Amino acid sequence: MERDSLTREKLIVLDLGGHGSHIAARQIRRLKVYCEIFPFTTPLHRLQAARPRGVIMTGRVNQAQRGAIARCAAGLLACGIPILALGSGLHWLVEELGGKIQAMGADDPPTIYGTEFDVEAVMEPGSQAILENFAHGICGCQPTWTMESFVEMSIKDIRAEVGEQPVVCGLSGGVDSTVAAALVYRAIGNQLTTIFVDHGFMRKHEVEEVTKVFRDRFGDNFIAVDARERFLQKVKGVTDPEEKRKRIGTEFIRVFEEEAARLGKIEYLVQGTLYPDVVESGEGTALVKSHHNVGGLPEDMSLELLEPLRWLFKDEVREVATELGLPDELVWRQPFPGPGLAVRIIGEITLEKIRILQEADYILREEIARAGLERDIWQYFVVLSDTKTVGVHEQQRTYGYMVGIRAVNSIDGMTASWVHLSHALLETVSHRIMDEVKAINRVVYDISSKPPSTIEWE
Repeated sequence: MERDSLTREKLIVLDLGGHGSHIAARQIRRLKVYCEIFPFTTPLHRLQAARPRGVIMTGRVNQAQRGAIARCAAGLLACGIPILALGSGLHWLVEELGGKIQAMGADDPPTIYGTEFDVEAVMEPGSQAILENFAHGICGCQPTWTMESFVEMSIKDIRAEVGEQPVVCGLSGGVDSTVAAALVYRAIGNQLTTIFVDHGFMRKHEVEEVTKVFRDRFGDNFIAVDARERFLQKVKGVTDPEEKRKRIGTEFIRVFEEEAARLGKIEYLVQGTLYPDVVESGEGTALVKSHHNVGGLPEDMSLELLEPLRWLFKDEVREVATELGLPDELVWRQPFPGPGLAVRIIGEITLEKIRILQEADYILREEIARAGLERDIWQYFVVLSDTKTVGVHEQQRTYGYMVGIRAVNSIDGMTASWVHLSHALLETVSHRIMDEVKAINRVVYDISSKPPSTIEWE
């Protein structure tokens, strides 16, 4: 099955601002229809060239944007592309272009349709019917976007692109790179060599665990590289989060290039890049943070990227993992950022801070496991702040670090809600951290959701 056969019947979400675009895109994909997000600043010819069956406009429009949005909508309608305007702030557009508010019936496109509620409301029971009628009824899209079909299509695409060439894969041990490696391995077998880079920012005992799992799985096609010293030198004295991510992303590529050169003539590097990485890194939309595997990549790479998961959300990746038969302990492993603890240490990174955070984070993970909550919480970790506070221990004044506990639930990583951990569990974790990690004398719990916060602090 060719890639185009799965994505030909696509819808586009045109992001006019706010944070609702990904919600609409995810809901459309749940209808088994492929959907991509474009910013409203995308030139009209690019939108038309994508050949969408329909366009969903989301967001909150200011007065200055109205003219550009109206011209874009008129251009789409002129090409016979129906538009669904989600949000009360778009009523002016519906009326201006002669569309019908809440007219979701059998009118032939091109027509513009509007609703009375903002895009977040499509998450409510019953509201999915509006998107379903637009996608299947008005736009005529068929439910062909399934992860079973995606796996079949990807395997054919990978084989066609790679041929008989050897390929390397950056394998962190997280679900994204693991699924990418498994998918490529399914396609080309022993042509794939996986490379795990220990950058020194892993969690306690994680290097040993990852090495054992993947050496058993890939055998001689698994390489572990100790690069702790060089990564620490690259971020020495750096406090800006964007600069950290970019330096770490660049150094990853340099290590992969060196290892690939040792193996012979290698052209392709597999990465577990996901669609949220692309969106948040500002490729076509507003920058949130430069993910190390997107915005943190150097311009002078000698390897060509092979990113089979680039257009998937996190929950879709887990579906692919299940399709590939990966064990639950890998499929449901909690997300861990590529830069690791480097983006959970606020301010300058030092060996002492890494050790402190590893110990505190290990305590949290132990207590979450003892409480039987490992599968109930999407992501949980400790952040080491750059704030020191006054405390008292054994009747002596202390001046130690403040750490934050972060626990969130999410589906795709684009939004997240903080988890209501019990006071008893938080008290146990806090007491253990301050008792066992002497450099810490204050523990706080983060009750921020995404948005407006991000999941990681940096």
